[in-house]
Amino acid sequence: MSEIEIEYLASKSGNRLGFKKREGKSPTLVWLCGFHSDMAGQKATAMDEFARENGLASLRFDYSGTGTSEGKFEDGTISKWLSESQEMIDANTNGDLILVGSSMGAWLAILLAMANCERVKALVLIAPAPDFTEDLMWVTFSDGVKAEIMEQGYWMRPSPYDAVGYPITKALIEDGRNNSILNKSIDYDGIVHILHGCRDADVPWQRSPKLMENFGSNNVTLTLIKSGDHRLSEPQDLETLRRVLRQTVRTIL
Repeated sequence: MSEIEIEYLASKSGNRLGFKKREGKSPTLVWLCGFHSDMAGQKATAMDEFARENGLASLRFDYSGTGTSEGKFEDGTISKWLSESQEMIDANTNGDLILVGSSMGAWLAILLAMANCERVKALVLIAPAPDFTEDLMWVTFSDGVKAEIMEQGYWMRPSPYDAVGYPITKALIEDGRNNSILNKSIDYDGIVHILHGCRDADVPWQRSPKLMENFGSNNVTLTLIKSGDHRLSEPQDLETLRRVLRQTVRTIL
């Protein structure tokens, strides 16, 4: 496996954002990380390796406050990370794109596709979590947690993926409402392939058929993985991802 050096982009937010760019032919595969995740994860690495094996260009990066990028995680919002993602795409890609988004990254991928519909030829959405700040966070919080967020500005949420937990801020919740997409039709006509594990304890798989119906495109496929959890990082899950990427690239080319 050929290793790519980390580069940095000076973003409009004032933070240097780490990214890895692989040169190759179009379409460019762009990875969009999940909440509190980074570009070093297994799925992101698998996508980049697929690009290498097939001579395709690829781009993966860390949002501000995560991984190799500067900034504080608690300063992040959907709008801020969306803006950074657009900056990365504008600065580091040309031509057709396939956006591959995991969890929160799928939400960003959909928003990016609607804003860049001529360039984004396909979406591969893994355990997609659009509107999670409202549906999977705010409405599930106790009155006490809600009060703490509103009065203090944040609440430290326990996480099985982080011993310390991570902050859920008032800004994140309120900004998420401004980017909601599940309450309206998604104006995107390209290829969409959704992957979701039936054992996902973080984002219920039952949300994906509903998301599927929101797309204006008729070219939407949903693959449910019976044994899959939220991460979908087991060897068989990564092989499914590679298969979907292979099919998607062939369809575009």
